[in-house]
Amino acid sequence: MSASLDSGLSRPPQTTRRKLLAELRGPATPPRPLDARALAALAANPGCRRRALLDGAGVDKSALAAKLGSPAPFGQSQFAIVRGNSFEAKVKADGGRELLRLIGVDEPGTVSVPDLAAAGPEGRVARTALALREATAAEGWALLDHPLLALEVAGSPVYLEPDAVVVRPDGGWTVVEIKSFPMVDGAADASKVGAAARQAAVYVLALERVAAVTEGARVAQSVLLVCPKDFSNVPTASVVDVRKQRSVTRRQLDRLTRIDEIAAALPEGVSFDVAERSAEELTAAVECVPHQYAPECLAACELAFHCRSRAREADAVETLGRSVRGELGGLSTVGAVLAASRGEEGDPEDPAVAALRRARALRQEALTETGAPGCR
Repeated sequence: MSASLDSGLSRPPQTTRRKLLAELRGPATPPRPLDARALAALAANPGCRRRALLDGAGVDKSALAAKLGSPAPFGQSQFAIVRGNSFEAKVKADGGRELLRLIGVDEPGTVSVPDLAAAGPEGRVARTALALREATAAEGWALLDHPLLALEVAGSPVYLEPDAVVVRPDGGWTVVEIKSFPMVDGAADASKVGAAARQAAVYVLALERVAAVTEGARVAQSVLLVCPKDFSNVPTASVVDVRKQRSVTRRQLDRLTRIDEIAAALPEGVSFDVAERSAEELTAAVECVPHQYAPECLAACELAFHCRSRAREADAVETLGRSVRGELGGLSTVGAVLAASRGEEGDPEDPAVAALRRARALRQEALTETGAPGCR
């Protein structure tokens, strides 16, 4: 990718990096692209070098997990995908009349809908940036259907495609997220809205790259979430503030170690080529890359079951959750935690050790008072 005002990205050593990443995933294997959902999950666990490397190299983690013997039922159901596509088509039908109505435009004819077609992802990124710049200069309404944006993550470019971006006459750019889950009485499921907000925050960050080199442009820190109203198929919308999600995502992405640094620490000849390598070779390759498992990974990463199995084998306290791990300080295994609570290990001056012993004493006291059998 060239370093231009259209892309908003600095010039990375693409030839060297592409060759390195191709060797890691297998030269004959096409890279699996990252999307905003995967990027939000990656940002939620920036300390996991394993996921950063595999995602950066475009490795198919589902196929890798299956060959490792730990397949994960991960991703949307086919029914949900079809329903989502159908609802999005309804929202954007007739020149986007329903969507424009939701943003306060009564006459679609006054809205520009630029053609964003171009050759290859780099061309589409440049065409999107040009359309955004022209729409802002025209000081009118514009609707960009499935624009393509670019964001640099851990030293590698990632291409992102929001459902739509609306350009307002005042130069404001607003991300539009279209989801098929219902909004009942003006409110939707909080967990689903949260996931949509984290995903949209990634789009906002990518859009800010282009706005930084576009005169008069500003990116809204809230997004328009479009969902079915109640249990009908009628679109309704809600404005969702994503300032917190944007700040957290930006900070976490900035913490990600560059792919080059992670790859440089690998032994020579390591490969994640699912088609050519045996299960034993792939297991050894995966274990070469440090990981940070947490129970939250089960809902966000295809390798979660494999990593959980390894964490349990190591008796790691990470299996209990990030908050518990943070409270236990230097106690890194469940065995060490139990030994510290019994007074067999640990520094009594350590607050974590003192808290564990106090908790054990209180538990034994409660069991004694109730006459219940104690636990040695």
